[in-house]
Amino acid sequence: MAESGKVNTINDLSSCDATVMLSLNNAHAKETSSLDHASLTSLLDMAFYARGIDHGATAFLIALDHNASYESLNFVWFKATRESFVYIDRVIVASSARGLGIARFLYDDLFVAAKQAGHDRVVCEVNIEPRNIASEAFHAAMGFDRVGQGSIHNGTKTVRYYEKTLRQTCLVSKSFPVPNE
Repeated sequence: MAESGKVNTINDLSSCDATVMLSLNNAHAKETSSLDHASLTSLLDMAFYARGIDHGATAFLIALDHNASYESLNFVWFKATRESFVYIDRVIVASSARGLGIARFLYDDLFVAAKQAGHDRVVCEVNIEPRNIASEAFHAAMGFDRVGQGSIHNGTKTVRYYEKTLRQTCLVSKSFPVPNE
């Protein structure tokens, strides 16, 4: 991250970044889930979108499209209830970098990538047991709507499913005065 506290660049992430990402991921396993190197590499290999700040050391977002061969119970729920989507598997921002707008920056970038690829919705889940109040508020502010709820891991975790419909932006045609001939 830039010394001024402003985000410089979003980087594309690959398996080369897995070691540094793993540290950040597993520090926040309560909110997402713990991964080992092989499972993170596999996730990155099937990702529709994998981008981050400082090569994933400060923040990252991994999303899959509906065609991914992913066995997460939450992904499977969306696959059973939606025909087409981009699924946010995890977004993590280091504690020291929270409040700087990095998650919003990554989400906005994902929305652009999803629209450019022809997708019309982005989906995710948020823990409601154990509670993740900050994530619930963030997704509401980002325009996500509640679309379901599920209990996973033998009832030890309850999640709420969210969806954001991506609005296609219309190009505005501008008219210019035609010079008199």
